[in-house]
Amino acid sequence: MGKKLLFHKPSFEEAAKLAEIYALRDNKTCDSTVLDTFIWKDLYNTEIYVEDEAALVLMKDDKGYFAAMPYCSEEKLPQYFDALREYFNEELKSPLRIDLADEDALKALGLLDNPGFIIEEEFDLKDYLYDAEELRALPGKKFQKKRNLINKFMKEYEGRWNYKTMCCVDEYFLEEFMNNWIEKRLAEGVESKDTLILEEEGVIELLRNCDKVTYRIGGIFIDEILQAFTIGSYNSREKMAVISIEKGNSEIPGIYQVINQQFLLNSYEDAKLVNREDDMGIDGLRQAKESYNPIGYARKYRVCEKAAELGQFCKSA
Repeated sequence: MGKKLLFHKPSFEEAAKLAEIYALRDNKTCDSTVLDTFIWKDLYNTEIYVEDEAALVLMKDDKGYFAAMPYCSEEKLPQYFDALREYFNEELKSPLRIDLADEDALKALGLLDNPGFIIEEEFDLKDYLYDAEELRALPGKKFQKKRNLINKFMKEYEGRWNYKTMCCVDEYFLEEFMNNWIEKRLAEGVESKDTLILEEEGVIELLRNCDKVTYRIGGIFIDEILQAFTIGSYNSREKMAVISIEKGNSEIPGIYQVINQQFLLNSYEDAKLVNREDDMGIDGLRQAKESYNPIGYARKYRVCEKAAELGQFCKSA
């Protein structure tokens, strides 16, 4: 590219511009919308570089720096891929590492047959794809258990529950729910405190900037207390709803099935496809996602450069 790439922390004022850029090429992964970029920006120390028709995303974990596949049109992928590689090699003194690369981009760049790179599928991070109308209607025998749980919930909480499309004025309910959620998860020893707190902060900050980012939050209230909520965004190019977060009070049977169905009925009635993200290799989460009968997967890959001239290889695991 010839120009120096200057990365900076993503700001909510840039969200609308980034959303346009993210939609410039086919991509069925959850990373095709900007929501996760903002929710997890502090966890991964996310920085971005933005031009008129392209965006580069740089992140960092315990193994070092890594990038997302460039966001741009398919025709410009080679140009910005080379720019990223140059930045890693010359500025970071490191081989290029890209995580969560989508299959369409790999094919467009010819990376699957390029001996200069190691390509590894990240099996536990594949996104689950569903037929949106099936999740709204839950038809047939294969969804019988889901319908039974919803019917049980409806009967037990008749007149006491309601679905609400939430916005910034509902911050109190969301923050109270998240505080209780964190306490419970910590008591169960399921997740780290830092990750849970950063997730809560990301969600609350998102809510406070609802005028700048396009997304939807739906909640199930029982006796005026928030008992489940979900956050999603829309990939108009793929006609796909992306469900980034879904949380519920697990002590209430049917709450997850209800919020899942109601969110799509109320917020994404025109969606043809639903991306419910990955299972992170967690057995219980995998079983839950498989139980909704996915119609396919958006597979993701790690791209590691064989940078012999740098005297090292990208750490792939």
